[in-house]
Amino acid sequence: MTSPHRSGGLLARMRSRRAVPRSRARRRVGSALRLIAALALAGGLYTAFAPAISAQDAPLSPAAMEGKALFDNSCISCHGMNGQGIEGRGPSLIGVGAASVEFQVGTGRMPLGSQNAQALEKPPVFDEEQTRQIAQYVQELGGGPALPDGDNLHSGGDVAAGGQIFRLNCSSCHAFGGGGGALSSGKFAPRLSDTTDRVIWAAMLSGPQNMPVFGDNQLTPEQKRDVVAYVQETLKDRDPGGFNLGRLGPTTEGLAVFVVGMTALIFTALWIAGKS
Repeated sequence: MTSPHRSGGLLARMRSRRAVPRSRARRRVGSALRLIAALALAGGLYTAFAPAISAQDAPLSPAAMEGKALFDNSCISCHGMNGQGIEGRGPSLIGVGAASVEFQVGTGRMPLGSQNAQALEKPPVFDEEQTRQIAQYVQELGGGPALPDGDNLHSGGDVAAGGQIFRLNCSSCHAFGGGGGALSSGKFAPRLSDTTDRVIWAAMLSGPQNMPVFGDNQLTPEQKRDVVAYVQETLKDRDPGGFNLGRLGPTTEGLAVFVVGMTALIFTALWIAGKS
């Protein structure tokens, strides 16, 4: 007598096995395996496409390691262990970049001294090397805009072209001569005297306080070099009118002389009229 399975061949046996219902234990094991595979796939995709996590896992350079030690001692209380920020204390530094750190820390605005309308410039806590180490750590932590190498960033810049860009984009806040000016809500645009090429460049890249960001899409690196060259060239000039009355040349000085002279003449005329 011939078995019905054997008579149907391999295809019949496979159909017979599929027809048999799987046990509950086998179904649970299969579901667990599918769940583990899905979690592993999701974790792999997240690790591959999350830049912050990738940056943290990457080994730090020697400069960044030094910066991390400084960061852990002085910045962690406001910006968190990994620069992720703490609500009510300090913003996240992920994606901020080295340029912002060099501006804020290099000019003494950070660590923050007091809660004012805007951070005030003061003698920096960290020296130049320490500032760049902290900046390198923040850069490797989460990426962002970074400054070019070197301290001389105005060499080869076109002063005339930089002046045109400055008058169009910067003079409304910093005045034509870089003397600064008042803004709304108790804020102000600082004077540009005694500043360095890297600080000017960093301000354009990071947009501190109320200043807009001038990324490389708004101003190319060549145009930034022109602006830095113009600012540094302007700072070399003496006050055009001989007195520091807005650095606007003889206009303000002439107006001051006119007001003082007319006031003196009026009082003199009144005095003579009173005596006659």
